[in-house]
Amino acid sequence: MTPASRMKLFGGRHMGCIVERIEWNKNMDLLAYVTEKGEVVVQRLNWKKVATFPTPVEGVKVRSLSWQLDDSVLAVGYSNGKVALLDVENETVISSVIYDDDDVRQVYFSGTIDCPETLGGHTFNANDKHKLFLPKPWPLPAIDPSLRTLEQKPFPEGSPRFLIVVLCSGKVHLLLFAAVQTGSIDLTQYVLHPEQFEVFDVKISGDFNAIYALVRDGQQLKMLHFRNQLLQDFKASILGVARLCAHILETKNYINRTEQCLKETWEAVQLVMDNRLTNYANAQAYGSTSADLLELHIFGFSTLEVEELLTMSERELKKIAKSAERGFRDLHALVFKPLNEAAISMFYFLNAITGLARMPHFYESLLLPEMAVEAMRACGSFYLKVFELRERIHTLANDSKLFHNWLLFTILRLSHQEIPDEMLLSKEENAALADLLCSMEPDSDDSSDDKAEPELGEAFSLPSSRSTRSLFNIDQVGQYLKNAFLTQPHPVDPNHLWDEIERESNYMGASNVFVPHDKKLSLVQQREKMFNAIDGILYRPTESISASFKLSSSIICREFRTVEPEKDQDFLAFSYHANDSAKCDMFAVTISCEEAMILQFSWAEDCLFRCTRVHLKPGPFTQLLDEEYNNLRIVDLKFYNESILSVLTQSMSYPKGVRPHSCLIQLSLSELENHCSRHHLAALVNLTDVAESRSIHDISDKTAFKLLDGVCTMLAVSSGRRVVTVLSDSKRKLTIFETEVEETYDTDAFQGSFLQISRDQNASISDAEQLDSARL
Repeated sequence: MTPASRMKLFGGRHMGCIVERIEWNKNMDLLAYVTEKGEVVVQRLNWKKVATFPTPVEGVKVRSLSWQLDDSVLAVGYSNGKVALLDVENETVISSVIYDDDDVRQVYFSGTIDCPETLGGHTFNANDKHKLFLPKPWPLPAIDPSLRTLEQKPFPEGSPRFLIVVLCSGKVHLLLFAAVQTGSIDLTQYVLHPEQFEVFDVKISGDFNAIYALVRDGQQLKMLHFRNQLLQDFKASILGVARLCAHILETKNYINRTEQCLKETWEAVQLVMDNRLTNYANAQAYGSTSADLLELHIFGFSTLEVEELLTMSERELKKIAKSAERGFRDLHALVFKPLNEAAISMFYFLNAITGLARMPHFYESLLLPEMAVEAMRACGSFYLKVFELRERIHTLANDSKLFHNWLLFTILRLSHQEIPDEMLLSKEENAALADLLCSMEPDSDDSSDDKAEPELGEAFSLPSSRSTRSLFNIDQVGQYLKNAFLTQPHPVDPNHLWDEIERESNYMGASNVFVPHDKKLSLVQQREKMFNAIDGILYRPTESISASFKLSSSIICREFRTVEPEKDQDFLAFSYHANDSAKCDMFAVTISCEEAMILQFSWAEDCLFRCTRVHLKPGPFTQLLDEEYNNLRIVDLKFYNESILSVLTQSMSYPKGVRPHSCLIQLSLSELENHCSRHHLAALVNLTDVAESRSIHDISDKTAFKLLDGVCTMLAVSSGRRVVTVLSDSKRKLTIFETEVEETYDTDAFQGSFLQISRDQNASISDAEQLDSARL
């Protein structure tokens, strides 16, 4: 044990803002605090700022902070239902999710999940072997902020662990790798008075076999204990599936970002095509443009309108041609590399999921082979649609290049300039140009062959003379980026052998072996179809795990008074710690402003737990107390480690003219072993009747107490850094203490010097606060 008498003042600082929450990283030199404006600030022990994250929306408050163990990743829960993962090292947002119409009560990172890699001859997917076969994703260009969506970045790397999100409505969500929804519980279904319900804390056990929920049910404070047999028996299987699902989600986000880049690049191409050539086409009657250009190409004669078009300079035409070529090249590069390889990566992960689904002994409750195969076929269809779009872009780019080269050739010919040999068109190019000029304005009969359904509202129709149209049929590419059926499906090649076999073989469409190719769907529609099939795979494990949560025990910790309620009866402080050495979960919760309860749940299957109640009043064997240690109330408590519970108290009554003070108690848990009661996890346990409360003064001596000058209201501890931090009642002063300091001098002398240092520090802070008030 480290007695409180060996604590040493490290330093204090006036923060210049109101601090609402503080949280130490367990093992790293990082302290996070929240300002009144909703900002999250991270600093080191030497007060140096590391990162600052502004509030996502003005007026939104931070409800909870949680550090990922052994990492610089911080989970933040906001009052608008948003949960964000912050990378402190790079000062970036890793990912975020919003739970609509709800307020976040708490976010919490569990410890690392350890499980065997091999079981029953089967090796689980513990490592990311896909890196051996799949290339790294291509870097994407910057996206317009107006097109940017949430969840743009991958999930945080590192050891597997749960992120628990607790909402004020009573819904609890479990996420593996902070990205994959693994299970959920609606706590309101397990209480007797849902209209008088409030959730305070939810934790998962250190062995990941149980869930604890501290809730208010009517006039009772209860600890709900849940068991999950599926989570206990198939932990390794769940991790393997969740890891693949996390990669699938990452690939989904990458596909969405690539599609956004495609739309942005396509808009740039449309702007390039909206030039003098487009103005010429819009000024002509429908049908005359194609006829006039075809006459110019075949007979060499031009109308006055065409001659006016040909007055543009060679430099202007080359600039238009190069801009169009660059735009089409960027489009083709996005489809050929990022989108194409993302589709292949998605197929790889879905194929791995399908393989796991065919091993029912390990994955029957998590995966269905039929759903996995359907998702894999949908991914194959998406890959075919990507290939189809790539061909359309290639065709349109070639048409644009051919037309601009011919137009430049014509301008040089009509101006009687020398024409380079490389600009002369071959016989095949002349024929292709004639077909292009004929197809610039299709006849009305061409669009009436295949009428679309009335509800689509996207059927192909001839544009009127007033509508904006281009010399090129650019909609043959743009239609793929709309959430509507294709108005100009990809033409069928009658000489294509595979298409001929598919038309003659009716069984191929009904077989799961072959991938369907729906030529009426756009790229956006095919992507949505694939994502819907993938969502079915992701929902299955969540549904199975959620249904496996069973309430094993309801423990009544406290009764709230309805008649003549006590002062501060609604005050509640709590803390949790997983004791790996003792194989148990430890909870500390206040049951009044002067009394706390410590619960220890064993990981063994004997369904036993221990309870200890301690209060701050003098006991029957308490010697005469000094005035500083009498009439104290609890304001906060935290587990310093598995052996010490740090309790922050403050004086309730004090003589007139005497400044109130706080007291920090380092309570040794080993001294409570002989004062605890043992209980079975029955369906209902009422600890208010069976647990006996003892005075903390009869359990601990004076070395466990440390007086603090002034009033403190919040506590944060870090056993890894060996520090304790307290927040003043003004919420503007943070004071840090070192806890494990070698004692080389007299305790009483140290106590006096400590109080003097604290008074001097507090006086300087008070002067600074008064100065700030005067400025305001």
